[in-house]
Amino acid sequence: MDAAQQEATARARELQRSWYGEPLGALFRRLIDDLGLNQARLAAVLGLSAPMLSQLMSGQRAKIGNPAVVQRVQALQELAGQVADGSISAGEATERMEEIKKSQGGSVLTNTGQASSTGGAPTVRRVVREIQSLLRSVAAAGDIINAADSLTPAHPELAEFLRVYGAGRTADAVAHYEGHQN
Repeated sequence: MDAAQQEATARARELQRSWYGEPLGALFRRLIDDLGLNQARLAAVLGLSAPMLSQLMSGQRAKIGNPAVVQRVQALQELAGQVADGSISAGEATERMEEIKKSQGGSVLTNTGQASSTGGAPTVRRVVREIQSLLRSVAAAGDIINAADSLTPAHPELAEFLRVYGAGRTADAVAHYEGHQN
């Protein structure tokens, strides 16, 4: 790899860090390890070609162009956390990965008139994940926390919102959302 290619790869990884919180190579390797996948299976679940996944992992490409794929990545991250904390079994994780693979993505907030797989409106968890996805698509967690810190003196409620949804765990964001209904 020549110097120009190395520089382009370093730039792509830095963009990935700002967009996704870390380089995609590290994120995807962790998903592969945590969920017991190989690259081909991860690509299939995400709805990417194997070469595209490889390019994203190596830094030859910086951005995931399809928002549905970004949502699947986030769903797999959440699933990996559930496997790690023992709240779901490996068998349940495999079933859930099939559901994630079939998901179309898109905004649950604008599709509320359509029935979900459960037969009703989007769940609180899906709405929260959509909010998280939106915030995390515009800034990395560290930047969101810095913004929240600067807002705290004048706008503590807004700062809390940014921290909880932009950098917090989904379970904490669900609790926040449910606590602010009505």
